[in-house]
This record gives sequence, structure tokens and C-alpha cells, in this order.
Amino acid sequence: MKIPLSAPDITAAEIEAVIGVLRTSRLSLGPVTEQFEAAVADYVSVPHAVAVSSGTAGLHLCIRALGIGEGDEVIVPSFTFIAAANAIRYERAIPVFADIDPATLNIDPQTIEQAITPRTRAILVVHTFGLPAEMKAILEIAQRHGLLVIEDACEAIGTEYNGCRVGSMGSAGVFAFYPNKQITTGEGGVVVTRDEGLARRIRALRNQGRYESDDWFQHTELGYNYRISDINCALGLAQMGRLEEILQKRAEVASAYHRRLSAYRELCLPPIEAASGRISWFVYVVRVPGAHQERDAVMRGLAAAGIASGRYFAPIHLQPSYAAWRHTATLPVTEAVASCTLALPFFNNLELSAIDHVCDTLGRLLRSHQLL
Repeated sequence: MKIPLSAPDITAAEIEAVIGVLRTSRLSLGPVTEQFEAAVADYVSVPHAVAVSSGTAGLHLCIRALGIGEGDEVIVPSFTFIAAANAIRYERAIPVFADIDPATLNIDPQTIEQAITPRTRAILVVHTFGLPAEMKAILEIAQRHGLLVIEDACEAIGTEYNGCRVGSMGSAGVFAFYPNKQITTGEGGVVVTRDEGLARRIRALRNQGRYESDDWFQHTELGYNYRISDINCALGLAQMGRLEEILQKRAEVASAYHRRLSAYRELCLPPIEAASGRISWFVYVVRVPGAHQERDAVMRGLAAAGIASGRYFAPIHLQPSYAAWRHTATLPVTEAVASCTLALPFFNNLELSAIDHVCDTLGRLLRSHQLL
């Protein structure tokens, strides 16, 4: 592909930080991991952060450490990456899918209320594409029904809601740092929380169930190898130092797309601002007129022109591994939106000339398929 869908932004500072760790004898569970955790905790304004091997690992550890288990129900959107629901199933709990708001593409608080049963234990909120979910309404629902709230902020570091950074408002929040995210550790994630006991348990669970008071071969409970290396954390720590610069770059790319694509009135563009706070741009997703056939035809045309694109997201309840869930919920907005979403190339250093080429090609394809 001439223009990729995403690309990490790695500078000499990140390379030197990684090399610096390689010159030491502490490649895992060392001081750089602690520094990275402290940087994330400070940024989110919470007292505790635990670095883990992936966002998926972080979500799983939240489910387990909060005592959610077999037969418990967790409300979650279907319009998100499959890891959110998989983490629930890892503990033999039951994902209950709720529909999304057609404008924000975040979980709709009204559908959360409708999905609550006596077995509901938690709401797993996703800040989709870096746009903040309606946390005030969601937290009020959770308080009224005695439910836990887990924030999946894997796409949303830097997102703000009513003056609070996402990840800080629920029982726990999870960030992810895969190479397509705003910042990267290569592979990795961080769990943040205000609950000291929860942080202590997650820290033990990531390291084979070993608490700080245990010796190396003593394991207080069943745990996992969800550790992350100091090498990864060195990369992440250097990226954290550039986070505001990176978020600004991504906002500028989103604005450039918005200016160019506003001419195509038949396209549904993402909100360029959030009334409740700040967007941390993860991807730039438009909605193509028609249904999946038209969207897929446009994707093939983009690929032929050397432009990568993606269908963000394929609903979880329609995935083969979720066949048992296919008819358990009515999700008209999720299914309608997912049939026409198209993610365009989006990364920090995407040049204006490339954005122009993407937009011109997209416009040509929309006209050729009589969608404009």
C-alpha cells in the first residue's frame, strides 16, 4: 500500500530510550516500568497504574480482580473491538450487548438501562475512536443499580469528559498502546484505578499471582504472565513525554480530512468536536451512503489505488465466535452503522498531500458508484 492505514511515530528520543534499557541488566519489572506507570497515573490524575502486556490483558485483569465470574452479566457495546467482550468470557461471565448512539457511536445509556437484569454486575464502557462516552448518565445508572463501571479507554488516552480524563471515572480504566494507537509501546497496556486494593491485586495477577510480600516461588493465587518489559515501557515513557504534541498532530489531521470531505454532503463525517470534552483522535471513520456492498466496493477501489482502509467495526455479536449471541439482542443502530463505516488512513505524520489524494480518490469512487 502506498498510504497505510496507520503508522507509529518513533523519533530518535524513543530509540535512545530503548537502547538505554538494553544497556542495563533490568529488562523486566524494573525501574523504567515504574516510571512509565507513574507517568500514566499522573497524566490521568489517579494514584495507581499497572502496566501490562496488552489492553486485552488489562481488561481481563479488571474483570477477574473485580470478582466478576461465571454467570455474571456485563453490559458492553457490540460496536467495538472484540477484546472487550472476550475479556468478559475469559472469566465465564456473559457479555450482554447494548446498542449505540447513532451520532457518537458510543454505547447509548438508554439501552444500558434496558439491558439490566438481576444478574448484571458491571458496565464495560468503550470510549469509541477516542470520543468520550456519556459518563454522567452511565455512572448515574451504575450507582442506581449498584453496578461496577470499567472504562475501556484503549482507543482514548488523552480524551476528556467534563474536565476529567477518561479512565479515571469508573472502578478501573484500561489504555492500550498497540502501534496503531495514539502512542505506542509496541505491545502493551496500562490499568488505572483509584482503588489501592484493586491495584495491588491486578499487580499480583499480572505476575503469576505473586504479591509483593511473596517470594519469587510463592504464588498466593492463580495468576498470569501479563507482564510488560522495561524495553516496551521505555518506548512508552518517551512517547508520554510527547503526548500533547502527538494529540495535536492527530487533531490537525482530523481537521484536514473534515475540511476536504465536507464537500461530499452524502458522506456522514465523525463529530469534529465533543460537546462534553476533548476528542483524542484514534481513527477517522466516515459512513458511506448505502450498505456494506457499496462500502466494500469503495474499499476495493481504494486498495487498487494504493490506499489502505478498514471497516471499523464489524459487530461482535455477528462474529463467528459469537454465534450463540447473534439473536440475543436487537441492535439496529449497531448493525446499520457497521454496514457503512469506513476508516481512512490516519496517523500522526500523514501529509496534507496524502490526505488530498485520499479524499480525491474517495470522491472519485463515490461518484463512480453513484453514491454522490
